Amino acid sequence: MSDLIVRRAEAADRPVIERLWHLFQHDLSEFRGDLPHPDGSFRTDRVDAAFADADRMPYLVTHWERPVGFAFVRAVKSSPHVLGSFFVVRGARRAGIGMGAVREVVARHPGDWEVAFQDDNPGAVRFWRQVAAEIAGDAWTEERRPVSGRPDLAPDVWISF
Repeated sequence: MSDLIVRRAEAADRPVIERLWHLFQHDLSEFRGDLPHPDGSFRTDRVDAAFADADRMPYLVTHWERPVGFAFVRAVKSSPHVLGSFFVVRGARRAGIGMGAVREVVARHPGDWEVAFQDDNPGAVRFWRQVAAEIAGDAWTEERRPVSGRPDLAPDVWISF
């Protein structure tokens, strides 16, 4: 898909990433019950960390030169790498953009990978299992882990490949 570009997000991309982040948090609020702050925004601590922490890397995903998503990688200097946050806008889903973006990010950081999602999110369940199967064949595992500091939430599903 030559019209798909996945590139490291620079400081100048941060406003775009932040707007996409709020869309991502809005989508997740359906499964986690999180509500926006009084000003209508959602928490941005992971955006801050993605741009400030030397062991993290933010990526901007564009399609036809339009921003359609992002990926935040944790543990870029070690393995397993963690795809800590990944988002594609609804209008670009189910068109191969998400899979293409994940493949690009994973190829840039060779080694083992982990990604977490929620069982309550059927789209994420299908997508991440498909990603694991396409990238790793049968060499992937799945387990449930408690969400740190959130005993009120169901455990996250973690896929390792």
